[in-house]
Amino acid sequence: MRSIAFADFLIGLGILFVLEGLMFAASPAWMRRAMKSAMTTPDNILRAVGIGSAVVGLLLIWLVRR
Repeated sequence: MRSIAFADFLIGLGILFVLEGLMFAASPAWMRRAMKSAMTTPDNILRAVGIGSAVVGLLLIWLVRR
């Protein structure tokens, strides 16, 4: 038997793949430019954006599950 948390994780992962796939399908040129921009962005900026995004995501999950 799978836990509810694991099912939620898989649903979230599925939504991530759907959104990413839609972005690539809608505008591959824009996504290519975004990836090139990420390659030239310093590590500390990418790390800060990643941590900020993770915190916002966790807060959103906490608010919805509350």
